[in-house]
Amino acid sequence: MVEPRSIVVEVAYALPERQCLLRLSVPYGTRMREAVQLSGIAVHFPGLDVQSCPLGIFGKAVARPDERVLEEGERVEIYRPLIADPKEVRKQRAARAKAARG
Repeated sequence: MVEPRSIVVEVAYALPERQCLLRLSVPYGTRMREAVQLSGIAVHFPGLDVQSCPLGIFGKAVARPDERVLEEGERVEIYRPLIADPKEVRKQRAARAKAARG
């Protein structure tokens, strides 16, 4: 079977106030980080560090995006750093709820 010369993927990034979803055709064998760079999404979001930002596919973080080869139709998601530790936020919420009850 002959491999396709290119595939179509999407690159997505969102801030609380706006989002961007770019569809692009990339050469077969393109890795996640390469697709983000090829998309030019950094032009739309000054300050976005596409070299080191965490990446995922369809809501699942990928540990080594520099190595993960994309497949047709996949959506690469660029994740923002966490502002607060989710476990700590849950603890604080539980403590407030307990104080409100008692």
